[in-house]
This record gives sequence, C-alpha cells and structure tokens, in this order.
Amino acid sequence: MIHETAQIHPSAVVEDGAKIGANVTVGPFTYITANVEIGDGTEVMSHVVIKGHTVIGKDNRIFPFAIIGEENQDKKYGGEDTTVVVGDRNVIRESVQIHRGTTQDKATTVIGNDNLLCVNAHIAHDVIVGNHTHIGNNSILGGHVTVGDYAGVMALSAIHPFCSVGAYAYIGGCSAVVQDVLPYVLAQGNHASPFGLNLVGLKRNGFEKPELRALQKAYKEIYRSGKTMEEVKPVLAEMAQEFPSIAPMLEMIETTERGIIR
Repeated sequence: MIHETAQIHPSAVVEDGAKIGANVTVGPFTYITANVEIGDGTEVMSHVVIKGHTVIGKDNRIFPFAIIGEENQDKKYGGEDTTVVVGDRNVIRESVQIHRGTTQDKATTVIGNDNLLCVNAHIAHDVIVGNHTHIGNNSILGGHVTVGDYAGVMALSAIHPFCSVGAYAYIGGCSAVVQDVLPYVLAQGNHASPFGLNLVGLKRNGFEKPELRALQKAYKEIYRSGKTMEEVKPVLAEMAQEFPSIAPMLEMIETTERGIIR
C-alpha cells in the first residue's frame, strides 16, 4: 500500500505489498521489496536497496547506495524471516549496510531514534543501537553488538561481536574494541584502552558538576584503585544510591561476558 501523498520516482521499483507512508519520497533506481514498511515523512534517495522484513520509522533520511535488510553474513543463516527495525529521525548516509538478524539470537537488528550512521558504516546481524548515537565513517559493528544511547563510535573503528559499548561512551577513531566499554568512558587504540571519561560528551548532554565528580570517582575506583572488581562492586553500589547514573557502570561489570576494557 502506497499512501497517496508519497512520491515514487518512475524508475524506482516498489514491490506489491510494501507499505509506504504519507509524504515519503523514493528516489530514482531504488528497490524496495514486498515486506518493507516505511513511515511517514521518510526520504529515501536514489539507488537505495531495502529488503526483507524491514520496518523503518518516520522522518528518516536514507542516502544513496545504503542497503537495509539484506541477508546477514552469518554462515548459520538459512534464509529465515528475520527482521530489521529502524526508528525515527535517523540519518543513514551513503553505502551504510544494516543486515537482518539471526534466529540464533534476537532474530532482529534494531536502530533506535535520532542516530547518525556515517558513510559505509556496517551494522551486522542482531546489533542493537540505541538513540542519539554517532557511528562514524567505515566503522564496523560486528554481530550481536550493543551500542548504548548517546555513544560515539568514530571512523574506522571495529567493535568485536558480542561486545557492548555503554551509554555516553566514546570510541576514538581507528580503534579495535574486543571487550565491553563501560558507560561514559573514553576509549582509544588497538586494542582499545580506557582514557578517562567522555567529559565533553557528558557536559554537552547536561551532566552537572556534582554528577561528573561522582562519575570520575567511580572511574578511579574501577581503574586506578588497584582493587579487584569484586571489591569495587559494593563501593559502586553505595555510590549509586546517591547518583543513579553510576548504576549502569555497575550493571555492565556484573553482566559482562567478554570482560571490560582495562
């Protein structure tokens, strides 16, 4: 079903069964398959491919040569009807690839709201990207990766499968991340190491001085105190009672499967 206000270029191919919302524009030579749903106000530019069971929200901008909902690169994938879900107001730049999920995990790949996915970023199967993130040029999110809200993964960085990047964390360019990155932490290198807190990002997003000081104290407990993680946990738990923003750091320490970067 194509809404009467949608503008579809004559050279675009939109298969029967696709749902195209109000005021959507579809540029020349774009290909949209039958099980795709595109929300109101989204702009799909030229030479875009959107396939599979893919749902795209409202007011997104999708630039040329992006590929969304293509088969993933997992050898176990057998053609199952797995999905991609993209939220609202995302900017998906040229040649970004977002692959559908696998039945071995969540069976879906999810992009939240208000994200910027820069040129040639690769979003592999079963990845979960939160809201307000910045995924840089030529960066790679391996399968099953999670990226928290307001995090940044800068150009040419690679996140190993099953790793998590916490909310408000910042991965510097050309980094290789092979373990989890705690929320708020600035990391860089191959392999990525912690270099303090992402203070610039935290200040930009409204964190006040008392909270910043508490997060810095938590960081020092984790990385500078010489304590084991078991010794650090009760300290963080007590601090989190006054400053709830510390709780996500403790949660990742308690649930990490690959360990945190050191």
